[in-house]
Amino acid sequence: MTFRLPPHGAQRRRLLAMGAGAAGLILAPALRAQPRLTRVAYGQGSIDPFFAAGYVALKKGFFEAGGLDVEYLNSQSGPRTNQLLAAGQIVFGATAATAAPALTLAGKPAALVFGFDRKLTYANVIVRREDYESGKVREIKDLAGKRMGATQPQSSTWLMAKYLTEKAGVGDRVDIRPLGDLATMLGALKTGSVSASMATMSMMEQAQAEGWGVPIFDATADATWQSFMGGDVPGIAALALRETIEKRPEVVQGFVSGLVTAQAFINAHSAAEVTELIYADYLSAFARPAVEKTIGVYQQSVFLKDNIITPEAYGRMTGIMGDGRQFSNEELKKAPYETCVDMRFVRQARGG
Repeated sequence: MTFRLPPHGAQRRRLLAMGAGAAGLILAPALRAQPRLTRVAYGQGSIDPFFAAGYVALKKGFFEAGGLDVEYLNSQSGPRTNQLLAAGQIVFGATAATAAPALTLAGKPAALVFGFDRKLTYANVIVRREDYESGKVREIKDLAGKRMGATQPQSSTWLMAKYLTEKAGVGDRVDIRPLGDLATMLGALKTGSVSASMATMSMMEQAQAEGWGVPIFDATADATWQSFMGGDVPGIAALALRETIEKRPEVVQGFVSGLVTAQAFINAHSAAEVTELIYADYLSAFARPAVEKTIGVYQQSVFLKDNIITPEAYGRMTGIMGDGRQFSNEELKKAPYETCVDMRFVRQARGG
């Protein structure tokens, strides 16, 4: 029987080196195939189909394709999204496009990096059917002396409630109540705690489908919108602090590219297919038929298919914010388009 002594000295080192080299040859392709993802937190201001691009990007892994491990949270309102972003607790937010100038004027420069829509889909006003059919509330001006639901003070729904009631001549006679999230707003109107509520299209559809709600202002209709605003206005957008944009442009690019890819998916698929993909994980709080119908309408006339926010659209938005409703016109001059909108990442993602 022959005994073999274990190698030692130079021979042992050569064998170890050969083994390590072989292991490296085996492991290197696997390491290259699984690059380390950068973890970032992303907050959306509510749960609604108008965030479909975010849901699709999460579900389909489009953020991962851009090198990001995105932690998603429902931040529940625009103001809370802004607070989380300003505090550095989230890297990206998606909420009302008014957030970028608001944060900038508050001393936390921010910019819109992706546009979700071309209309304020939360600018609808709904009332109870019994109040509408009795003639109690048929127009916005009928809300004088009554309560109207919005999310939070200074939020997008609060701002639109102010704007619409002022345009109707009753701005100083409507009690705009901050109620929290969209589901709470819908419940408050249904139970009579308020006489009207600002509403997204999915809220409006659900109230109508259940038979108790009626819209008295429907901003999703093209004719109504054009007569009301005269062109595109960014309603929902993704934003980041300027500091993030300047110091971590590759992270911003990965995030925006994921959303752009998601928008391309939405553009190329039916409302039924998009709903099938995202409903169970993100939108099950709403009736499924209402979600599918809402996404279909958004695909036709609401979603911003190229995700580019133009200077003209931004100007219309700041026009709503101004005249003392949220800021003075002089204040808004300190938050111009060039400061608060950065479309470079969308153009790069689209090959431009």
